[in-house]
Amino acid sequence: MADDARIPLDRSTLLDSLIRQRILVLDGAMGTMIQGYGLGEAEFRGERFKNHPRDLKGNNDLLVLSQPRIIREIHRKYLEAGADILETNTFNSTRIAQTDYGTESLAYELNFEAAKLARLECEAMSARTPDRPRFVAGALGPTNRTASISPSVNDPGLRNVTFDELVVAYQEETRGLMDGGSDLLIIETVFDTLNAKAAIFAVQSVFEEQKRELPLIISGTITDASGRTLSGQTVEAFWNSIRHARPFAVGLNCALGGREMRPYIEELARVADCYVSCYPNAGLPNAFGEYDEKPHDTACILEDFAQSGFVNL
Repeated sequence: MADDARIPLDRSTLLDSLIRQRILVLDGAMGTMIQGYGLGEAEFRGERFKNHPRDLKGNNDLLVLSQPRIIREIHRKYLEAGADILETNTFNSTRIAQTDYGTESLAYELNFEAAKLARLECEAMSARTPDRPRFVAGALGPTNRTASISPSVNDPGLRNVTFDELVVAYQEETRGLMDGGSDLLIIETVFDTLNAKAAIFAVQSVFEEQKRELPLIISGTITDASGRTLSGQTVEAFWNSIRHARPFAVGLNCALGGREMRPYIEELARVADCYVSCYPNAGLPNAFGEYDEKPHDTACILEDFAQSGFVNL
Protein backbone atom coordinates (compact mmCIF):
# COMPACT_ATOMS: atom_id res chain seq x y z
CA MET A 1 0.00 0.00 0.00
CA ALA A 2 2.89 2.36 0.72
CA ASP A 3 4.08 2.10 -2.88
CA ASP A 4 0.55 2.74 -4.20
CA ALA A 5 0.24 5.83 -2.03
CA ARG A 6 3.13 7.43 -3.88
CA ILE A 7 1.32 7.24 -7.20
CA PRO A 8 -0.67 10.51 -7.50
CA LEU A 9 -1.98 9.99 -11.05
CA ASP A 10 -4.82 7.57 -10.39
CA ARG A 11 -6.42 8.38 -7.08
CA SER A 12 -9.66 6.67 -8.13
CA THR A 13 -7.94 3.31 -8.53
CA LEU A 14 -6.21 3.75 -5.19
CA LEU A 15 -9.52 4.57 -3.48
CA ASP A 16 -11.15 1.50 -5.00
CA SER A 17 -8.23 -0.66 -3.91
CA LEU A 18 -8.49 0.55 -0.31
CA ILE A 19 -12.25 0.12 0.00
CA ARG A 20 -11.88 -3.48 -1.18
CA GLN A 21 -9.53 -4.08 1.75
CA ARG A 22 -11.48 -2.49 4.60
CA ILE A 23 -14.32 -0.18 5.56
CA LEU A 24 -13.23 3.41 4.96
CA VAL A 25 -14.04 6.21 7.39
CA LEU A 26 -15.66 9.49 6.40
CA ASP A 27 -15.29 12.53 8.62
CA GLY A 28 -18.13 13.84 10.81
CA ALA A 29 -20.41 16.84 10.93
CA MET A 30 -18.97 20.25 10.07
CA GLY A 31 -21.80 22.43 11.41
CA THR A 32 -21.62 21.26 15.01
CA MET A 33 -17.83 21.65 15.00
CA ILE A 34 -18.19 25.23 13.76
CA GLN A 35 -20.78 25.93 16.47
CA GLY A 36 -18.19 24.94 19.05
CA TYR A 37 -16.08 27.97 18.11
CA GLY A 38 -18.86 30.39 19.15
CA LEU A 39 -18.39 32.62 16.14
CA GLY A 40 -20.32 35.87 15.86
CA GLU A 41 -21.22 38.13 12.96
CA ALA A 42 -17.79 39.78 12.96
CA GLU A 43 -16.01 36.43 12.64
CA PHE A 44 -18.24 35.29 9.81
CA ARG A 45 -17.55 38.54 7.96
CA GLY A 46 -13.83 38.65 8.54
CA GLU A 47 -11.95 41.52 6.94
CA ARG A 48 -13.08 40.81 3.40
CA PHE A 49 -16.84 40.98 4.07
CA LYS A 50 -16.98 43.55 6.86
CA ASN A 51 -19.12 45.88 4.71
CA HIS A 52 -21.39 43.23 3.19
CA PRO A 53 -25.00 44.55 3.18
CA ARG A 54 -26.63 41.42 4.67
CA ASP A 55 -26.08 39.43 7.86
CA LEU A 56 -23.65 36.55 7.28
CA LYS A 57 -23.72 34.70 10.61
CA GLY A 58 -24.80 31.13 9.93
CA ASN A 59 -23.30 31.00 6.45
CA ASN A 60 -20.87 28.27 7.45
CA ASP A 61 -19.60 27.78 3.92
CA LEU A 62 -18.36 31.37 3.78
CA LEU A 63 -15.83 30.54 6.51
CA VAL A 64 -13.56 28.94 3.91
CA LEU A 65 -12.92 32.55 2.80
CA SER A 66 -13.31 34.53 6.03
CA GLN A 67 -11.89 31.99 8.54
CA PRO A 68 -9.89 29.40 6.58
CA ARG A 69 -7.71 28.62 9.61
CA ILE A 70 -10.74 27.31 11.52
CA ILE A 71 -11.92 25.13 8.65
CA ARG A 72 -8.44 23.66 8.23
CA GLU A 73 -8.27 23.00 11.97
CA ILE A 74 -11.58 21.10 11.88
CA HIS A 75 -10.39 19.04 8.92
CA ARG A 76 -7.17 18.28 10.79
CA LYS A 77 -9.06 17.12 13.88
CA TYR A 78 -11.09 14.66 11.82
CA LEU A 79 -7.97 13.31 10.14
CA GLU A 80 -6.30 12.87 13.51
CA ALA A 81 -9.42 11.04 14.71
CA GLY A 82 -8.97 8.52 11.89
CA ALA A 83 -10.88 9.81 8.86
CA ASP A 84 -9.80 8.49 5.48
CA ILE A 85 -12.00 10.95 3.57
CA LEU A 86 -12.67 14.64 4.23
CA GLU A 87 -15.84 16.27 2.93
CA THR A 88 -15.46 19.84 1.76
CA ASN A 89 -17.29 22.56 3.69
CA THR A 90 -19.66 23.17 0.75
CA PHE A 91 -23.05 21.79 1.80
CA ASN A 92 -24.70 25.13 0.88
CA SER A 93 -22.22 26.38 -1.70
CA THR A 94 -24.51 26.44 -4.72
CA ARG A 95 -25.47 29.77 -6.21
CA ILE A 96 -29.06 28.93 -5.27
CA ALA A 97 -28.41 28.41 -1.55
CA GLN A 98 -26.01 31.36 -1.27
CA THR A 99 -28.66 33.75 -2.60
CA ASP A 100 -30.09 33.97 0.93
CA TYR A 101 -26.94 35.80 2.01
CA GLY A 102 -26.36 37.83 -1.16
CA THR A 103 -23.17 35.86 -1.81
CA GLU A 104 -24.26 33.89 -4.87
CA SER A 105 -21.48 35.41 -6.98
CA LEU A 106 -18.94 33.60 -4.76
CA ALA A 107 -20.22 30.08 -5.57
CA TYR A 108 -17.29 28.93 -7.70
CA GLU A 109 -14.73 30.48 -5.35
CA LEU A 110 -16.32 28.89 -2.27
CA ASN A 111 -16.09 25.44 -3.78
CA PHE A 112 -12.59 25.91 -5.17
CA GLU A 113 -11.20 27.21 -1.87
CA ALA A 114 -13.04 24.60 0.22
CA ALA A 115 -11.54 21.78 -1.85
CA LYS A 116 -8.14 23.44 -1.67
CA LEU A 117 -8.24 23.66 2.16
CA ALA A 118 -9.25 20.01 2.50
CA ARG A 119 -6.58 19.04 -0.03
CA LEU A 120 -3.87 20.81 1.98
CA GLU A 121 -4.80 18.97 5.17
CA CYS A 122 -5.09 15.61 3.41
CA GLU A 123 -1.68 16.01 1.83
CA ALA A 124 -0.14 17.03 5.15
CA MET A 125 -1.59 13.98 6.92
CA SER A 126 -0.71 11.63 4.06
CA ALA A 127 2.88 12.88 4.28
CA ARG A 128 2.91 11.98 7.98
CA THR A 129 1.47 8.52 7.31
CA PRO A 130 2.37 7.59 3.70
CA ASP A 131 1.00 4.08 4.16
CA ARG A 132 -2.47 5.55 4.66
CA PRO A 133 -3.46 8.07 1.96
CA ARG A 134 -6.33 10.49 2.62
CA PHE A 135 -8.93 11.72 0.13
CA VAL A 136 -11.01 14.85 -0.49
CA ALA A 137 -14.72 14.43 -1.21
CA GLY A 138 -16.34 17.43 -2.83
CA ALA A 139 -19.78 17.81 -1.21
CA LEU A 140 -22.84 18.85 -3.21
CA GLY A 141 -25.76 19.51 -0.87
CA PRO A 142 -29.46 19.38 -1.79
CA THR A 143 -29.96 23.20 -1.97
CA ASN A 144 -32.74 24.88 -0.01
CA ARG A 145 -35.32 24.36 -2.77
CA THR A 146 -37.11 21.34 -4.16
CA ALA A 147 -37.99 20.67 -7.78
CA SER A 148 -40.73 18.12 -7.01
CA ILE A 149 -42.81 19.78 -4.32
CA SER A 150 -44.69 23.06 -4.24
CA PRO A 151 -43.66 25.59 -1.57
CA SER A 152 -47.34 26.54 -1.27
CA VAL A 153 -50.08 24.21 -0.01
CA ASN A 154 -52.58 26.36 -1.93
CA ASP A 155 -50.83 25.90 -5.29
CA PRO A 156 -49.64 22.31 -5.81
CA GLY A 157 -48.26 23.10 -9.27
CA LEU A 158 -46.00 25.92 -8.08
CA ARG A 159 -42.22 25.44 -8.10
CA ASN A 160 -39.54 27.81 -6.80
CA VAL A 161 -36.74 26.27 -8.86
CA THR A 162 -36.48 24.58 -12.25
CA PHE A 163 -34.47 21.54 -13.27
CA ASP A 164 -32.34 23.69 -15.59
CA GLU A 165 -31.58 26.21 -12.82
CA LEU A 166 -30.41 23.37 -10.59
CA VAL A 167 -28.21 21.97 -13.35
CA VAL A 168 -26.47 25.31 -13.94
CA ALA A 169 -25.89 25.79 -10.20
CA TYR A 170 -24.52 22.27 -9.76
CA GLN A 171 -22.26 22.61 -12.79
CA GLU A 172 -20.68 25.71 -11.28
CA GLU A 173 -20.22 23.94 -7.96
CA THR A 174 -18.74 20.83 -9.58
CA ARG A 175 -16.19 22.87 -11.54
CA GLY A 176 -15.03 24.57 -8.36
CA LEU A 177 -14.75 21.31 -6.44
CA MET A 178 -12.84 19.56 -9.20
CA ASP A 179 -10.54 22.49 -9.95
CA GLY A 180 -9.78 22.80 -6.22
CA GLY A 181 -8.50 19.23 -5.97
CA SER A 182 -11.35 16.88 -5.02
CA ASP A 183 -10.69 13.15 -5.40
CA LEU A 184 -14.36 12.17 -5.44
CA LEU A 185 -17.78 13.86 -5.29
CA ILE A 186 -20.73 13.30 -2.95
CA ILE A 187 -24.28 14.29 -3.88
CA GLU A 188 -25.63 14.13 -0.33
CA THR A 189 -28.71 14.46 1.84
CA VAL A 190 -30.97 13.82 -1.13
CA PHE A 191 -34.54 14.54 -0.06
CA ASP A 192 -35.82 15.15 -3.60
CA THR A 193 -34.61 12.73 -6.27
CA LEU A 194 -35.35 15.25 -9.02
CA ASN A 195 -32.81 17.60 -7.42
CA ALA A 196 -30.37 14.69 -7.33
CA LYS A 197 -31.00 13.92 -11.00
CA ALA A 198 -30.15 17.54 -11.83
CA ALA A 199 -26.95 17.19 -9.81
CA ILE A 200 -26.07 13.92 -11.56
CA PHE A 201 -26.64 15.47 -14.98
CA ALA A 202 -24.54 18.48 -14.02
CA VAL A 203 -21.68 16.37 -12.65
CA GLN A 204 -21.59 14.11 -15.70
CA SER A 205 -21.62 17.10 -18.06
CA VAL A 206 -18.62 18.59 -16.24
CA PHE A 207 -16.87 15.22 -16.44
CA GLU A 208 -17.31 15.38 -20.22
CA GLU A 209 -16.23 19.01 -20.29
CA GLN A 210 -13.04 18.33 -18.32
CA LYS A 211 -12.42 14.96 -19.97
CA ARG A 212 -11.95 13.20 -16.63
CA GLU A 213 -14.23 11.44 -14.16
CA LEU A 214 -14.19 11.18 -10.38
CA PRO A 215 -15.86 8.50 -8.25
CA LEU A 216 -19.38 9.61 -7.35
CA ILE A 217 -21.25 8.87 -4.11
CA ILE A 218 -24.99 9.55 -3.91
CA SER A 219 -26.47 9.65 -0.41
CA GLY A 220 -30.17 10.03 0.33
CA THR A 221 -31.98 10.87 3.52
CA ILE A 222 -35.04 9.17 5.03
CA THR A 223 -37.10 11.89 6.65
CA ASP A 224 -39.48 9.94 8.93
CA ALA A 225 -40.63 6.52 10.08
CA SER A 226 -42.41 5.90 6.77
CA GLY A 227 -39.03 4.97 5.33
CA ARG A 228 -39.35 7.42 2.46
CA THR A 229 -37.54 10.47 1.19
CA LEU A 230 -39.32 13.82 1.41
CA SER A 231 -40.43 13.46 -2.21
CA GLY A 232 -42.02 10.11 -1.35
CA GLN A 233 -39.63 7.41 -2.53
CA THR A 234 -38.79 4.21 -0.72
CA VAL A 235 -35.13 3.19 -0.46
CA GLU A 236 -35.44 0.74 -3.36
CA ALA A 237 -37.21 3.32 -5.54
CA PHE A 238 -34.51 5.86 -4.74
CA TRP A 239 -31.80 3.40 -5.79
CA ASN A 240 -33.58 2.56 -9.04
CA SER A 241 -33.93 6.26 -9.79
CA ILE A 242 -30.22 6.99 -9.55
CA ARG A 243 -28.50 3.71 -10.43
CA HIS A 244 -28.06 4.87 -14.06
CA ALA A 245 -25.31 7.18 -12.75
CA ARG A 246 -23.24 4.08 -11.90
CA PRO A 247 -22.15 5.53 -8.56
CA PHE A 248 -19.03 4.41 -6.76
CA ALA A 249 -21.24 4.15 -3.66
CA VAL A 250 -24.82 4.82 -2.66
CA GLY A 251 -25.89 5.53 0.89
CA LEU A 252 -28.00 7.22 3.51
CA ASN A 253 -27.12 10.05 5.86
CA CYS A 254 -28.58 12.30 8.56
CA ALA A 255 -32.29 12.42 9.40
CA LEU A 256 -33.46 9.63 11.72
CA GLY A 257 -30.15 8.63 13.25
CA GLY A 258 -28.45 5.27 13.08
CA ARG A 259 -30.75 3.14 15.21
CA GLU A 260 -33.89 4.03 13.23
CA MET A 261 -31.93 3.92 9.97
CA ARG A 262 -30.96 0.25 10.30
CA PRO A 263 -33.76 -1.38 8.26
CA TYR A 264 -33.27 1.12 5.45
CA ILE A 265 -29.50 0.73 5.19
CA GLU A 266 -30.03 -3.04 5.27
CA GLU A 267 -32.48 -2.74 2.37
CA LEU A 268 -30.10 -0.52 0.41
CA ALA A 269 -27.25 -2.98 0.94
CA ARG A 270 -29.51 -5.73 -0.40
CA VAL A 271 -30.51 -3.99 -3.63
CA ALA A 272 -27.46 -1.91 -4.57
CA ASP A 273 -24.79 -3.29 -6.89
CA CYS A 274 -22.11 -0.82 -5.72
CA TYR A 275 -20.43 0.07 -2.43
CA VAL A 276 -22.67 1.35 0.38
CA SER A 277 -22.09 4.35 2.64
CA CYS A 278 -23.82 5.44 5.83
CA TYR A 279 -23.28 8.47 8.05
CA PRO A 280 -26.19 9.04 10.42
CA ASN A 281 -26.55 11.95 12.79
CA ALA A 282 -26.69 11.38 16.54
CA GLY A 283 -30.29 10.25 16.68
CA LEU A 284 -33.15 12.73 16.88
CA PRO A 285 -32.87 15.95 18.92
CA ASN A 286 -34.66 16.21 22.26
CA ALA A 287 -37.14 18.92 23.29
CA PHE A 288 -34.26 21.37 23.77
CA GLY A 289 -32.82 20.76 20.30
CA GLU A 290 -29.87 18.83 21.73
CA TYR A 291 -28.73 15.26 21.18
CA ASP A 292 -28.82 12.62 23.91
CA GLU A 293 -26.94 9.99 21.91
CA LYS A 294 -23.31 9.75 23.00
CA PRO A 295 -20.29 8.86 20.81
CA HIS A 296 -20.18 5.34 22.27
CA ASP A 297 -23.84 4.82 21.35
CA THR A 298 -23.26 5.88 17.76
CA ALA A 299 -20.14 3.71 17.58
CA CYS A 300 -22.09 0.64 18.69
CA ILE A 301 -24.78 1.26 16.08
CA LEU A 302 -22.21 1.61 13.30
CA GLU A 303 -20.32 -1.43 14.59
CA ASP A 304 -23.50 -3.42 14.07
CA PHE A 305 -23.79 -2.11 10.49
CA ALA A 306 -20.18 -3.09 9.83
CA GLN A 307 -20.45 -6.57 11.36
CA SER A 308 -23.68 -7.17 9.47
CA GLY A 309 -21.91 -6.42 6.19
CA PHE A 310 -24.12 -3.48 5.29
CA VAL A 311 -21.51 -0.78 4.71
CA ASN A 312 -18.20 -0.07 2.99
CA LEU A 313 -17.88 3.56 4.07
